[in-house]
Amino acid sequence: MSHVYELYYKAFETLRRVRDIKTVDDNDRYCKIITETLQEHLTVIPKLAMGIIECQSLMKPEEIHKFMNTLLRSRISRRVIAEQHLALTETFHSPWHFPDAKQPQDPNADFVGDVFLRCNAKEVVEECSQRARTLAREAFGGACRLPEVILQGHLNATFPYILSHLQYIVGELLRNSIEAVVEKWGDLPGHPAPVEVLICEAPQHVIIRISDRGGGIPKDILPNLWSFGKGPRSHIHLENFVRVPKMAATMQELKPSITSIGETAPDANDWRRPADGSLSSLTYRPPNLRLGMGLPMSRVYAEYWAGSLELHSLEGYGVDAFLTISKLGNKNEQLSTRASMDAV
Repeated sequence: MSHVYELYYKAFETLRRVRDIKTVDDNDRYCKIITETLQEHLTVIPKLAMGIIECQSLMKPEEIHKFMNTLLRSRISRRVIAEQHLALTETFHSPWHFPDAKQPQDPNADFVGDVFLRCNAKEVVEECSQRARTLAREAFGGACRLPEVILQGHLNATFPYILSHLQYIVGELLRNSIEAVVEKWGDLPGHPAPVEVLICEAPQHVIIRISDRGGGIPKDILPNLWSFGKGPRSHIHLENFVRVPKMAATMQELKPSITSIGETAPDANDWRRPADGSLSSLTYRPPNLRLGMGLPMSRVYAEYWAGSLELHSLEGYGVDAFLTISKLGNKNEQLSTRASMDAV
């Protein structure tokens, strides 16, 4: 907890000393400070989660949940603002931004900063399912039988959204479903039951239902499904968090600073972010390393954008997950008020 406090105090002291930004060079220096701060704060979530697990016997479960939920919503809002500023600045520096640009069409015209104006649910599900299947194969071995992912419904549904957030939520849900099916059908004859994804588009929102036949959620885990740090497996999660120094491993934070083979390492003085998606950050975590943060974090992201995430489990059969996405632009973000933060 003291580590988290020191990081936030350092960030406050650094940002309050930034002078008024009057030139493009001033803004570039400011963006470098923001980037460095965001990178430093990649350790906040695992440290915070470890502290919560260690203190679970000293606080009531509802107090822990309120504290984490409030802090994470506040954290998301700050990071969205910071990353949006970086993305808009990067667009400003792009060669097609200038009037005499040789390339008249902006290849990122569908983006306003980090907001993707034409997010396609079908494409996101396909991309996330492919990555989830790859992770499952790494976890269970190349010989394991993986379920198919079948898409149905309004496959042409598009909406404005922050793509990385949606990729994280859908990726976690598909990963849980695929791994549950593999574990249940491991010794059974025949091909595993498919994971079915239904996309439903309405004027104000999009609903994605992910259904699996992975045996459902055990009764001892179900009451603490959305809890941060509480449950019968919390001691295992605590041991696993020690092995994950940065939370880019499991949630959509800043993109991990890893250089692919054949790529040139970025300049240390360049604040621009690598063109990575949230899916690359999922591979940062070993496939069999479970932290118990995927579902609670996914719900926080969904609710922050005025959506929802609900799970219905039939023990012995499977799980239906319902992700409701409120199309950006018709509702305000679910921010944490100063009063609610002070109450924590």
